[in-house]
Amino acid sequence: MNYTQSLEYLYGLPTFHLNGAEAYKPGLDNISLLLEYLGNPHLMFPSVHVAGTNGKGSTAHLIAAALQKAGYRVGLYTSPHLVDFTERIRVKGKPISHGQVMAFVEQYRDIIDDVRPSFFEAATALAFDYFARKRVDVAVVEVGLGGLLDATNVLNPLVSVITSIGFDHEELLGDTLEKIAAQKAGIIKPSTPVVVGEQSPALIDVFRAKAEQVGAHLYLTSALPEPVAEAERSWHIDCQLRGDYQQQNIRTALLSLYVLSREHALKGFSEEIVAGAFASVCDITGLQGRWQVLADEPLVICDIGHNSHGLKYVFSQLARVHKERVSQWMCQPFDGSEPKAQPRMKVVFGMVNDKDINEVIDLLPRHSADFYLTQAKTPRAIPAEELKKKFLSAGLQAEAYPAVNLAVRAALAEADKRDVVLLTGSNYVVGEALAWWHRYRK
Repeated sequence: MNYTQSLEYLYGLPTFHLNGAEAYKPGLDNISLLLEYLGNPHLMFPSVHVAGTNGKGSTAHLIAAALQKAGYRVGLYTSPHLVDFTERIRVKGKPISHGQVMAFVEQYRDIIDDVRPSFFEAATALAFDYFARKRVDVAVVEVGLGGLLDATNVLNPLVSVITSIGFDHEELLGDTLEKIAAQKAGIIKPSTPVVVGEQSPALIDVFRAKAEQVGAHLYLTSALPEPVAEAERSWHIDCQLRGDYQQQNIRTALLSLYVLSREHALKGFSEEIVAGAFASVCDITGLQGRWQVLADEPLVICDIGHNSHGLKYVFSQLARVHKERVSQWMCQPFDGSEPKAQPRMKVVFGMVNDKDINEVIDLLPRHSADFYLTQAKTPRAIPAEELKKKFLSAGLQAEAYPAVNLAVRAALAEADKRDVVLLTGSNYVVGEALAWWHRYRK
């Protein structure tokens, strides 16, 4: 099989992208059996395990960048990808090759057919097999969904990391934040340090109870150890991730690096390493889609915010950036010609159907904003016309476009150089937008 055929085979397995909750196979029996056939590669390298509702991908990339900057051979497993499947699996920042994906499918197809794992379980096995073959010094692994029953939870990591908690996948993880936190707490292992970035006292209590139950040392970003607090005060950290919401992820990554240094003597917690790694995290690890600036005139930004918990910060930052551009426009001297229109926000937006669109609509800017509603190429996408009805009934200016590239092109065609164009709402929308951008705009 060639690469396209290999991907088609993997996507032929139950896939969350296509099947939603039907593809979620809770429990570790399938992945454990599959990994046993492969020689248990997950036992052949140390790891850092990262869970959370939002921020886990960014935090994983920050940790990986620092460890790589410190000289380690680092594996990085994240999901979902934005443009190409190989983005999920990296060693030293370089994606796995098409040929290595093909070779894995060719070698283990009979076993996969026998076990019938989900797509994510097969991808996880591929990642762990690849990391073992590449002899990584450490792998940074992002949880796919939840924690307790996620396929990645076969790991016995050096440290468990849990970022912020919000409502997402309630039908699978629970209908309260405490229930969701309990699922995330499932990655906490006996006698293994755990770093928690969540700030809510009630949710911290969930993690504290689990840590006490299994004898894990709990570290909180809400109560930083003095060396980390001093680093935060005095180190000059200019992160390449520009989203306002990244500040908490930066703190969580910094605390994780301190714990790895203190508990396991790993290099990485020093001003020189952290400053260099965080300033170039996207270049080092290939991270995309986190308040990523694609152009300046107009200002074009993409962000994978995809639930109310994450989009709250995205739209807050959009409003601030827009206000700054309006202020700059107002300060320009009038030359007697017809004045230009006030800068506007152009938002290309689409969501999948397991998110609460009504909660998101409540967060959207009400003035100086035009919405270009669209749907990604996934059966889970909310149809653009359905979105349009909801937006118009909420008093928002909106048009519907049947494809992401058409929505992006329309927004760019109608944007003045002072406008802000934001591409957001789902990983799939941003992925398709980036694929189009890299192909036609560069």
